Amino acid sequence: MSNKKQIYKPKPISGFPEWLPNERIVEQQWFNHIRATFERYGYCSIETPSVEALDVINAKGGDGEADVDKEIYVLERLHKEEGDKDARLALHFDQTIPLARYVAQHFNDLIFPFKRYQIQRVWRGERPQAGRFREFYQCDIDVINVDNLPLHFDGEMPAIIWEILSSLPGMDGEKIQIRISNRKILMGFLDSLNIPNEDESTSKVDPNLIPKILRDIDKLDKLGQKIVLQRIEETFIQAGYRSSVQNLIVPFVELCKIKYSSGNELEDALVGCKDIDTSHPTLKEGVEELSFVMEQLSHLPEGAVVADLSIVRGLDYYTGTVYETVFLDDPGYGSICSGGRYDDLASSYINKTLPGVGISIGFSRLFDRLRVKGKLDTRRHSPADILITSPHIPSDTDPAAHAPNTDAASNTAIASSTAASLDTATAPNTSDTASSTPAAPNTDSSPSSPTQIALCKMQEVGRILRKRGFNVEVWHNTTAKLKRQLAYAEKKGIPYVWFPPFEDGADHEVKNMDSGKQVSADPAKWSPDE
Repeated sequence: MSNKKQIYKPKPISGFPEWLPNERIVEQQWFNHIRATFERYGYCSIETPSVEALDVINAKGGDGEADVDKEIYVLERLHKEEGDKDARLALHFDQTIPLARYVAQHFNDLIFPFKRYQIQRVWRGERPQAGRFREFYQCDIDVINVDNLPLHFDGEMPAIIWEILSSLPGMDGEKIQIRISNRKILMGFLDSLNIPNEDESTSKVDPNLIPKILRDIDKLDKLGQKIVLQRIEETFIQAGYRSSVQNLIVPFVELCKIKYSSGNELEDALVGCKDIDTSHPTLKEGVEELSFVMEQLSHLPEGAVVADLSIVRGLDYYTGTVYETVFLDDPGYGSICSGGRYDDLASSYINKTLPGVGISIGFSRLFDRLRVKGKLDTRRHSPADILITSPHIPSDTDPAAHAPNTDAASNTAIASSTAASLDTATAPNTSDTASSTPAAPNTDSSPSSPTQIALCKMQEVGRILRKRGFNVEVWHNTTAKLKRQLAYAEKKGIPYVWFPPFEDGADHEVKNMDSGKQVSADPAKWSPDE
């Protein structure tokens, strides 16, 4: 029998991404950028548990085809005891349902309108593919009020999103467009239809069919007009309608293929279509609301926001304004930011009318797209602004310098391009000039080893710089030569290297790793602009 240790070779789990440190640094920069923008508009941060009771999710959130239900991860203990009566838990598939539960549960402690943002992971059991993950981050903002929510907030959502997306690191040159519609327009149109019967009478559209029709219209860009109309026709036939409805639906579908730059332009198109009853109150209300929102966004660049009647959104809880955001150069990638208005999402959890509007950035799919395209600046492998170097003290001259010599030939060779740039590095100036550093530690009470004295001085400089707000890494031994330390800083993308004075009367010096410029500096006063 072999005594050889069994090794499990780790491998990625499909749909569950993880980033290297240099990618994670950029991801954190994105989070900070998004968080700061949300807060500039007065949104407060909350965080809900990763799980919700399955009853909470089932109470509100599934659509008619139960597509969402198929994607929910249920959480159970591996060794659950028989007859265990613990509530069944599920990882949340979005952050809207947890928000509704949160508002209902904490209703008496919240101040309305309640403006919140949430940056958390969500989980969906869908097939992993480009831009589609099973675990991913969403960045949500929502406003919820009691009884009535001013339409002003419907216009604020896309304004915030445009401000974020147009200034995210790596988004330069990306052409994005926010597309807005209002569900009331399509719902009013469907309700206005008079479908012929065989006896020459007419019938209205069964309200129970409308959610299914809305979902089919929502797939117009993906499936095309022909397939969408066929699916709508099949829905009516299965419901018992005998006459074809395609000719009745086509005029509206044709308008769905056009992007409108203003509410007035959309209204003119609807009025100009004789087969659409624009006097229907629900349709009319939807047009007025959409026109108001578009007017609120008129300050954005031309083409940044358009009205698009094909935008419906698949979940049933949306009742008015709806949003999607796409790459104009890659519309097939799908929406990277979407949301809408819901009139009464929390009614399953509390006997209150709590209308709201919200929008969500599909953070992970957006981040991954730019990562794959090489548009993210991932040169930094460390958050450190400064690396403090050590003097080279060979271990055979100082027993305290016990770390292995990292300059041994067996170590990985430094790339020739890196070595060339490091050849220009100079040792710190040791001319007999007055030192601007605070006095060195009193050697009467300090360790006598040269290595320990050097390390204490390095740590002292690090403390001074950190107190001033810099992120500082201190080199970890005194056996490495300067060239090795500079190579380390360059590989990690640390922009500045600091040389403390290890001789009496010498100056501190700092080297800019990008420009190669090396100057005298005072750790108590130095600025990167110098």
